Amino acid sequence: MSTIHVDVVSAEESIFSGEAKFVALPGESGELGILPRHVPLITRIKPGSVRIELPDGKEEFVFVAGGILEVQPDRVTVLSDTAVRGADLDEEKANRARQAAEDALRNAKSEIDIATAQAELAVLAAQIAALRKYRQKR
Repeated sequence: MSTIHVDVVSAEESIFSGEAKFVALPGESGELGILPRHVPLITRIKPGSVRIELPDGKEEFVFVAGGILEVQPDRVTVLSDTAVRGADLDEEKANRARQAAEDALRNAKSEIDIATAQAELAVLAAQIAALRKYRQKR
């Protein structure tokens, strides 16, 4: 069986490192699917779920808050400032953070404050969606 090595790395730690049969993640222009021997590629990724199908058929999920994807024929590297294992996502904490971002948006005084709050809301919405997707698969 053909596999590809996958590394998912945040600014703080290595989140996942291992072999996979398939990787799916949110590319800047849409969902990307990566199989072994994929053509080389570098692209930005949007906030969302990285789904890693392991050789035994099980799946790993990692939430990323955007980042960079590098694909080589035998290796996939996902670099993200923020990455969280699916099992470690906390819906209550994410909902509190979303509420705080919504409050910040309502109280924004400048265009920069508005843009910052909107960006934070987009990441939190993606995180909550990733958590729900992870729970459905379990």
